[in-house]
Amino acid sequence: MKKLMTGVAEMVATARSRIEEVEIADLLAMVDDPNVVIVDLRDIRERQRSGFIPGSFHAPRGMIEFWVDPDSPYFKPIFGEDKKFVFHCASGWRSALTTATLQDMGFDAAHLREGFSGWEKQGHPIEQVEKKD
Repeated sequence: MKKLMTGVAEMVATARSRIEEVEIADLLAMVDDPNVVIVDLRDIRERQRSGFIPGSFHAPRGMIEFWVDPDSPYFKPIFGEDKKFVFHCASGWRSALTTATLQDMGFDAAHLREGFSGWEKQGHPIEQVEKKD
């Protein structure tokens, strides 16, 4: 296999060097803040298996650029609100890349540095997806 010019670890490190990273303790203080939207980028199966941060909004990683762009036919109005958006994934890699991309688009965002796995490991509240009958 041909060697890649830039590996994903380098891409994540570059993204992290230029974005706002939120620590778990800081996000915990934001959970009930009506001016903060916590956005879960994980796949729906990850949410079903592991649960989610209470009050978080699910936005699949593959659609986020389309959902935040007001000129896109897929735009979601939540992303037009004047709020602080904190993105997260499982470990912080996907959310770092996402946040950097959204900043490149002109969308102000931050990400949870340690991801959902860090949140879960520290024993913070988790809601479960309700099973449909």
